[in-house]
Amino acid sequence: MLLALASGAAPAFASSDLYQAKTIVTGQREETRASGFSRCLEDVLVKVSGDPALIDDPKVVPLMANAREFVSGYHYRDRLEGLPIHDEQGSRDRPHDLTVDFVPQKVDAALRVLSREPWAAPRPTIVMFLAVSNDATTYLLARDGRRGIDQREALAATAWQMGLPLALPGEVALARAGLTFETLPAADLEPLAAASGGSLPLLGRLVWNKGTLGWVADWRLVWHGKTYRWSIKNVNFDDAFRSAMRGSLQIVSGHGAPN
Repeated sequence: MLLALASGAAPAFASSDLYQAKTIVTGQREETRASGFSRCLEDVLVKVSGDPALIDDPKVVPLMANAREFVSGYHYRDRLEGLPIHDEQGSRDRPHDLTVDFVPQKVDAALRVLSREPWAAPRPTIVMFLAVSNDATTYLLARDGRRGIDQREALAATAWQMGLPLALPGEVALARAGLTFETLPAADLEPLAAASGGSLPLLGRLVWNKGTLGWVADWRLVWHGKTYRWSIKNVNFDDAFRSAMRGSLQIVSGHGAPN
């Protein structure tokens, strides 16, 4: 996904991606692995069904408690790879990325217990057009821009977590279209979305609030002729992007409007 955002190519999800999830755990101990399996199962249930309403659904809790039964494999990546371990305690506390693969048939069966079905329709590639205001600086997030590198990484991770193909426009394309922080909301974005490798433009505005030390994010998506708007405030940009991707997933999978 990071490659797709950097190159502009339209990303695609293999079916195996939909049944895979990642989380951060401390060390490789059984107790942290078990909690990681639980978080990853919740992510996969959402990703496969396309329904973010499953997040924190009480009916999902018993499934999460037995998440190991759904796992087909897992592996770790040391997030401090290349840095020396200073002592035994440091080894136990070292953060790892835990990637978990789940058995598709078991996940699908669990969804049916939850009165859901796997979302089998083709997933549209969303092109995000995001205007950012960070104190005195404004810019449009571009796949090849010098600003917002950490935001692009967070956005890519969130899109993968939700199972939604995502692309960003390039700086040259944005400039040629005459788009700025001020003009973006009124622009016709569909031609530029198609040129950026996607079919569905998602318009966003991300503004830093100095008073609350958090971001205010507003999102707009047109799907089958209907305009959907939603927002979130006083959050970090990871949560802002989760709001964008969860809302988009809910809309295009047919599970209604985001809150």
